[in-house]
Amino acid sequence: MPITPKTPEVRVPRLVGLMAMDAREAAAKQGVQLAAPDRPDFHLTVVDYVVRQYPLPGTEVPRGAVVTVWFDLSEGEGGGGAGVREPRLPIPPPGGLRRELDEPGSAFEVLR
Repeated sequence: MPITPKTPEVRVPRLVGLMAMDAREAAAKQGVQLAAPDRPDFHLTVVDYVVRQYPLPGTEVPRGAVVTVWFDLSEGEGGGGAGVREPRLPIPPPGGLRRELDEPGSAFEVLR
């Protein structure tokens, strides 16, 4: 059901997965505005992908309401998503299984 420009309420479009410029176009077409707290230069952002949005898609909001979007970190911005990589302390003692298990003897000792 298309929403006419005269309706006071509009549905929030799904923006997650869209590039910044596509998200801006989809929001304008639907009658909402976008804000990006992690991108002060949002109006210049082109190829970053939206990874989160609020309010959720399909939510009815007043025409002209602000939808907040967050973007994936670009190359060189430190995102990576790998988590914490520093060594954890205390470091386990050296030796591994040798320290825990006795050295095996000859398999034929029992038979002699």
